[in-house]
Amino acid sequence: MVLTRRIIPCLDIKDGRVVKGTNFIGLRDAGDPVELAERYNEQGADEVVFLDITASKENRGMIIDVISRAADRLFLPLTVGGGIRSLDDIKRTLRAGADKVSMNTSAVEDPSLIEQGARAFGTQCIVVAIDVRRNMSDNPDAAQVTLKDGTTCWYEVVTYGGSKPTGIDAVKWAQEAEERGAGEILLTSMETDGTKDGFDIPITSRISDTVGIPVIASGGVGTLEHFYDGFVYGKADAALAASVFHYGELTVSEVKDYLLERGLPIRPPMRR
Repeated sequence: MVLTRRIIPCLDIKDGRVVKGTNFIGLRDAGDPVELAERYNEQGADEVVFLDITASKENRGMIIDVISRAADRLFLPLTVGGGIRSLDDIKRTLRAGADKVSMNTSAVEDPSLIEQGARAFGTQCIVVAIDVRRNMSDNPDAAQVTLKDGTTCWYEVVTYGGSKPTGIDAVKWAQEAEERGAGEILLTSMETDGTKDGFDIPITSRISDTVGIPVIASGGVGTLEHFYDGFVYGKADAALAASVFHYGELTVSEVKDYLLERGLPIRPPMRR
């Protein structure tokens, strides 16, 4: 059975508003999260992701009111991340209407939270978000990844919205997350985030080859072809994008039509 590839708009939320930047900085306002999510619902998005990007850094909980509003008005799966630090946080987020929770910083600092969540609510509810950046230093214990120009590096996991390096190898961390019960990996490269130069194919492909659970490619989409590249060369199961959707450069329907024309298994967009 061929699984359809998913197109997922991502809404980075700060102070209750959708924001978008480049390389995790330079944030600018993009609108109300629920109104934007409704637009993507109408366009035929397969899922929507809400990420409260400053919740961990500001040491506060998730925006439950936004989740509840969205759940009341959307008819597609909703993944929510940011500020989830305990099993109770997972429970409250799911009860507010989320279908899945995404954990990044908290999973790195307490990997047992992945296992707790998977046991309590099922692996299908647990997404481990991995933010990475290239590290050119010598590290014989890390998985070496060859870049487009032929150089090699390893990818380091970063936390707290990309502000804290961890020294953890991203490939090994993805494997551990799967072993602990993660149902999906949401992979974002700091190098490509917001650049519109395309996904970071080398690390996306490497992790897709390494784990047996779905990998969501994130960070860098600027053109229709970038989606195709993420699926074909990055071997991703889903492609996540933000600014190209938020600012009207592309619609979910346009992306799906393009990918269908190129022969990829995509759920057709909604037609009015």
